[in-house]
Amino acid sequence: MSDGTARRALWVGASFVLVFGMWEWAGRWPISPAFPSFSQTALALGHMAADGSLVRAYASTLQPLVIGVAISAALGVGAGVAMGLSRSVEWLTLPLFVIAQAAPMAAIIPMITYVYGIGLTAKVLAVSVLAIPVIAMNSYKGIRNTSPSLLEMCRAFLGTRRQAVWKVVLPHAAGLIFVGLRLGVAMGFIGVVIAELLITPTGIGDLITYHSSVADYPKMFAAVASIVAVAATALYLLERLERKLFPGD
Repeated sequence: MSDGTARRALWVGASFVLVFGMWEWAGRWPISPAFPSFSQTALALGHMAADGSLVRAYASTLQPLVIGVAISAALGVGAGVAMGLSRSVEWLTLPLFVIAQAAPMAAIIPMITYVYGIGLTAKVLAVSVLAIPVIAMNSYKGIRNTSPSLLEMCRAFLGTRRQAVWKVVLPHAAGLIFVGLRLGVAMGFIGVVIAELLITPTGIGDLITYHSSVADYPKMFAAVASIVAVAATALYLLERLERKLFPGD
């Protein structure tokens, strides 16, 4: 392990110790009867993992999340690339994505229930309506920010438009496209949890709601902490994938 990697690992470890230490102190003070300490939350998380309730919850939560993120990635990247390459598509669809990104889209999730019920389709749509706009807008910006000098060089070597798109524009935009995918995954986690809290009590949202209703706050906080940890891990893995695919970026 290099000195830089070791130093970074040390600082990351110190930040976790600081945050968890302050959490433990705040829970033992306590700042609120409903705020458990870190040790109580960790113990509750262990119990939930041991009795299988956490695994069953994630088996239900991850299905609409994975489907929704896959659909959002395909539609969002496709729409962003199309807007970046075609002025007509940009004029037609860009205002819609700008509004969707700026508007509080989470507010329409309860409305999805009235149209699609409380099944898998509603939860997939809840993920998609939050994830697609950020993926599309970042993909669009990546295409639009392609260096003009690179395009001029491609034309100077008699490159066709197809070659310019595949060999210049898309590789240049890959960094922002991956940023959009990471943000889309983050928004997808928000969407699926909101859906499980507001649409149908299943998965990790059901654990949060149930343990809150019976005042089992350590398990409620454990469920919340677990979804944060899973989301952070997913984003970290996407970042590692991006660095592996594009080491020079």
